[in-house]
Amino acid sequence: MKTGLWYLPRRGSGVMAAMLLLVAAHPALAQAQAEAAPPAAERRVAITFDDLPYVHASARGEAGGARVAADANRAIVAALKRQRVPATGFVTEQHVRALGDAGPALLREWNQGLLELGNHGARHADSNGLDIDGIGREVIDGEATIRPMVEAAGRKLRFFRFPYNHVGDTVEKRQAAEALLARHGYRLAAATIDTSDYVFDQAYERALKGADDWMRRRIEEAYLAHSRTQIAYYATLDRTVLGYEPPAILLLHLNRLNAATMDRLLRLIRQQDYRFVSLDEAQSDPAYRESPRIATKYGPMWGYRWAKERQVKVDGSKEQEPPEWVARYAEGK
Repeated sequence: MKTGLWYLPRRGSGVMAAMLLLVAAHPALAQAQAEAAPPAAERRVAITFDDLPYVHASARGEAGGARVAADANRAIVAALKRQRVPATGFVTEQHVRALGDAGPALLREWNQGLLELGNHGARHADSNGLDIDGIGREVIDGEATIRPMVEAAGRKLRFFRFPYNHVGDTVEKRQAAEALLARHGYRLAAATIDTSDYVFDQAYERALKGADDWMRRRIEEAYLAHSRTQIAYYATLDRTVLGYEPPAILLLHLNRLNAATMDRLLRLIRQQDYRFVSLDEAQSDPAYRESPRIATKYGPMWGYRWAKERQVKVDGSKEQEPPEWVARYAEGK
């Protein structure tokens, strides 16, 4: 997802050179490269989902919302189990409560086997608008349902992901927030691949509402094609910045689009020679030893954060946006 930071602009109708040379090495870069980076053929990826138990507004108090949420969860969990894929689901407490008794029930399957629950905050609040006390309340209140559930299963809450991937709009806030997370036993969850699935899902929900099966199928195919492109783009970005490919971390959302396409998406990823790993295994790579020491009000993937930290200039205009027709359809145009 492009944010306006750290990109070289277009000149006229042409695109400037894709990547520029490293202009100032970061000490951690040399260390990470020296520490047994996996061979190029061994590509690894962790799958993560935000906004459990269900992201879309139709689940919040509307007729049939709990059923829709249950169907989406069932389809995604079934696909993950069929293909033996580990995954972490980040829970937003207000989404749990919006579904009533069904909310906690939908999380139970995410708390066993290869699946794991993480904390996504209480109200999906943007940390840019919070002070550190407000962030603390988001973290603690976000545990209301999941901490008792996780501990009853003999597990631990290990990861927190900030809504909108906003991890601190000032250096002071970023440092304070990470210290707060550490005190509560969390690691900050990284994200390195963005498919803009939320844009496609808005269009998909419109197609479902209109019972437009042709458009629904068209959106599914466009989403899978865009995902393939984004996976390749971010692999190249990470390689350029770090000198190797660390385990990738795919950021998805719990929605009906992913429910309909999950089997195909996982097969697509396998076709790119990725092996699925847990988020914990992915973030055991040296690249994730420390989060990037930069501040931004935006939520770019970590490849861009690493680039800024290491002073590697990259041409973000090479990253493709979702097709314009998808965005127009999503907006009702």
